[in-house]
Amino acid sequence: MASILDHCDGAPRRQYGAGDALITEGGATGHLYVLAAGEVEVLRGETRVAVVGGPGAVLGEMSMLLARPHTATVRALSPVTAVVIEDAEAFLKSNPEIALFIGRMLAQRLSAATTYLADLTQQYAHHSNHLGMVGEVLGALIHQHEDDFRPGPDRADDPRL
Repeated sequence: MASILDHCDGAPRRQYGAGDALITEGGATGHLYVLAAGEVEVLRGETRVAVVGGPGAVLGEMSMLLARPHTATVRALSPVTAVVIEDAEAFLKSNPEIALFIGRMLAQRLSAATTYLADLTQQYAHHSNHLGMVGEVLGALIHQHEDDFRPGPDRADDPRL
């Protein structure tokens, strides 16, 4: 597959200096960010969750897809150039291969998280403290789903849906 950057022609590129926030935890932009250059850190509160770098890295996808505020802050560790896709939903609808790529990326993250939680569940199954609750967290994570399928407005009138 071609780089996501190949599909971002015409989208604005923004420059960020080291220490600048691209995304602020609790904020809501609806934007999707694609790194063109540089390295960022992902923070939940003051805890570093990840360091992300390299052209084509996607940021802000969870907030955009869930239509919820950002769950983390993304801050530049070096000078960063990012493509900012302001109407991310329209972008993904017009680029289904990118939507599939993001879906696979999120599925990989979910797989890693559930594997980790399954290991913790096995290790701490007989504990009566908060570590014994890991199994409940894993179950909630695996079984969480939307009650209804909601097609986009362009498909709402399709009788097959």
